[in-house]
Amino acid sequence: MNSHPYLKTYMAGVLLPTWMLMVGLAGLVISRTVFESHYPLEPVLVFPMAVVPNLWGLWNVLYVALVLNRRIPLGLWGALLPLLLVPSGLALQHVLDLSLLGAREVLVVLPVSIALYYLGWKHVVGFFNRVVGVM
Repeated sequence: MNSHPYLKTYMAGVLLPTWMLMVGLAGLVISRTVFESHYPLEPVLVFPMAVVPNLWGLWNVLYVALVLNRRIPLGLWGALLPLLLVPSGLALQHVLDLSLLGAREVLVVLPVSIALYYLGWKHVVGFFNRVVGVM
């Protein structure tokens, strides 16, 4: 039975970043109550919570819909995603008039995020894709 393959693919892609955001949000709430921080982080949280999981799901659907699994490994496909997310985050930072990451920090963050995305996509998203039967 292969009904709704793109919905399954989307859900498999959304799962990991949603879990990571829940862990991060729990850490943020705990740190705010323990350290009584009053730094306004809400504008910074909107982008990752709204865009990142959805983009992961759509990126996974695009991978399956374009039948890229015959040409590009899933880990490599996922490693391309930070090349969209990091500039988008920098643009949002500029629009919100925040100064969280400069050019020097981005040069460190980008290769690390590419490596982490590669591993996450290769092992975790690939596993979820196999569980739902789309790969």
